[in-house]
Amino acid sequence: MNESKPQPDTTHFGFRDVPREQKRKLVGEVFSSVAGSYDLMNDLMSLGIHRVWKRYFTATAQVRRGDRVLDLAGGTGDIAALLRDRVGDRGMIVLGDINQDMLRVGRDRMTDRGRVSGFEYVQCNAESLPFPDASFDLVTIAFGLRNVTDKDAALREMLRVLKVGGQARVLEFSEVTAQWFKPIYDFHSFNVLPRLGKLFANDSESYRYLAESIRKHPPQGELKRMMSEAGFARVDYKNLSAGICAIHTGYKA
Repeated sequence: MNESKPQPDTTHFGFRDVPREQKRKLVGEVFSSVAGSYDLMNDLMSLGIHRVWKRYFTATAQVRRGDRVLDLAGGTGDIAALLRDRVGDRGMIVLGDINQDMLRVGRDRMTDRGRVSGFEYVQCNAESLPFPDASFDLVTIAFGLRNVTDKDAALREMLRVLKVGGQARVLEFSEVTAQWFKPIYDFHSFNVLPRLGKLFANDSESYRYLAESIRKHPPQGELKRMMSEAGFARVDYKNLSAGICAIHTGYKA
């Protein structure tokens, strides 16, 4: 999946190597562009299955009533909405996203649904979170880690803000495990998806980047190792839909 290693002062932006300080700006432009059609984007990228994945991701999370949850890259609020009832009236869901446009979409959607209480919205960088140590019982990030420039720093921050015994969960597009399906998936990603992005969102390049970013994201075993090296205990992962995406889980010991 990771064909080349970027130089120390550069990083991947899709299949291009760019200066590390530029990636945040470039990713921000992508998500500002797709913010209004983010659900459509996920439908196109996952063939609509992302809604099932998110329900499973949240249903199997370690969370109880009264818990405080941080949902990183939580922009549109899908994960937060699914977790809200589980934490109850005494609980709190904090939506964190580096992109102001995505965060605004999530806040507006929650308001439109009448879901106002029990949510906080914080614009923040996952690599340097503005929260004290041991602030949350659960930290989640769904379809956002691959866009982070320094993933190791983000994982360390997720661990830092977790309480002892707390759980971190990462839901992310990953490496397809079924060999027969890879050519079909690649054709969809690089030929069909950009055309659909152009047709439905008038934006083929953002969709092309998102397809490329999946291929540059660490595969299952590598991300498991990264989480262990960041300090998480009992790290494991579960493939969904033949590895199109995977759930990685770790705990703070």
